Amino acid sequence: MLNVTELIDRLERLNAIGSELSRERDASRLLEHILLAAKELAHADAGTLYLVVDGKLKFEIIRTDSLGIAMGGTTGVSIPFPPIPLFDAAGKPNRSMVVAYSVLHDQTINIADAYTEDGFDFAGTRRFDANTGYRSKSFLTVPLKNHENEIIGVLQLINAQDAAGNIVPFAHADQRLVESLASQAAIALTNRHLIDQLQDLFESLINLINTAIDDKSPYTGGHCERVPVLTMLLADAVNRVDWGPFKDFRMSEKDRYELKIAGLLHDCGKVTTPVHVVDKATKLQTIFDRIELIDTRFEILKRDSLIAHLRGNIDAATHARNLEQYDADREFLRHTNFGGEFMNRDAIARVQQIASYQWSDANGHTVPFLSDEEVENLSIARGTLTNAEREIINHHIVVTIKMLEALPWPRHLKNVPEYAGGHHERMDGKGYPRGLTRDQMSVQARTMGIADIFEALTARDRPYKPGKTLSESLTILARMAKDQHIDLDLFEVFIKEKVYLAYANMFLEPAQIDEVDESAILTLSRA
Repeated sequence: MLNVTELIDRLERLNAIGSELSRERDASRLLEHILLAAKELAHADAGTLYLVVDGKLKFEIIRTDSLGIAMGGTTGVSIPFPPIPLFDAAGKPNRSMVVAYSVLHDQTINIADAYTEDGFDFAGTRRFDANTGYRSKSFLTVPLKNHENEIIGVLQLINAQDAAGNIVPFAHADQRLVESLASQAAIALTNRHLIDQLQDLFESLINLINTAIDDKSPYTGGHCERVPVLTMLLADAVNRVDWGPFKDFRMSEKDRYELKIAGLLHDCGKVTTPVHVVDKATKLQTIFDRIELIDTRFEILKRDSLIAHLRGNIDAATHARNLEQYDADREFLRHTNFGGEFMNRDAIARVQQIASYQWSDANGHTVPFLSDEEVENLSIARGTLTNAEREIINHHIVVTIKMLEALPWPRHLKNVPEYAGGHHERMDGKGYPRGLTRDQMSVQARTMGIADIFEALTARDRPYKPGKTLSESLTILARMAKDQHIDLDLFEVFIKEKVYLAYANMFLEPAQIDEVDESAILTLSRA
């Protein structure tokens, strides 16, 4: 019989255990806490925690102190025992097993001595005792019932011990304490399960958005997957370094999760970006590549030259020169249409010169060979997008920020809009959409900026270029670091901690993974 002081102490311990259970985020550790706390309250030598899964009781945690047995949970030791069915193949209730009976009848079962108890099958217990020399005697089996009155598991304790270490029956006071713990434990398990389900649903919805974005274009498929991976690789490297400006920077698991979610959502605004802009593989592409229309016009010019020659308006030599010039111009425009890193002034002037040719359209009207819009597209200096189209692409980050800032983020995810919305900003304040400087940006946002650029440089699926090699990509990044486009300190971590190589081994083709002179790359970035 407990005195008042002992009872108060144990009730205070029960309350403390309840608080501990409510704070635990990891499911395996939560299950361990429940069993170990129950053993502590009831002074039990052994115990097992089962969960109800698909009509069976699955072993989750097993502990026997006197035998040194610890299986399941965080031990890394798997439990070899098969689940205990609640019903047999014919659907008949399994009332012979104590734990199954406890679930089926929603009843606590307190047994003083298993070897003298009638009505239950303890054959497995006797085999265990015979193999180990153990003596399983007193049993306390308590169902775990959640707030919806559903039994989600069973807590079974074995061999209560008195102060002298003797095996005794479980006292009624111990039973009531364990039942109270079981009630708290069931709620904690259910809450943890619901939180995990909501988190899974949340991440699934994010992945659904990203799948829709990536599926819009065969050229950007996987971008929304790869950028978060690279972001976390670099963030983890920054988190572990013990040198440089980030030696005191640390992220908790909550911080990591927040950055992961931001990475997954960094381009969610692209759901509104027109496909024909995202997919613009050539300068003249809209719904289709209009270079073929220009090919037809060249054929018309060649036909008109032939007609002029046959009518005696031009001689054979002039006609031949016309044909040669038209073929050369057509080939030039075909090459120009593919875009590239740089188009010089002479090439742009040649486009304008070709545009001055005259031809007759389907209505017989004499018109310039190229429209103003076609000249604008063919004169794009870098890539395949006009300034207007680039504005459309760039607008995705504005939409991303609007979408994310409209959501009621919980406290542990409140920085997601800032992290995701800052990956197109520059350290010198010349980025977009807000023109933030380095000092106005978090380390996480700066990290994502490097990840976004490096993924784009090395991606093999862009419509306007092949994926660059490591040395090419890092050289470009080094120049961007020097020009304060990206964070120089983060770039140094990116190189020294070989984050680029870890990513390359995950996503790049072997031909892209060439030799990198890290010293030269870092020297270039600081020049």
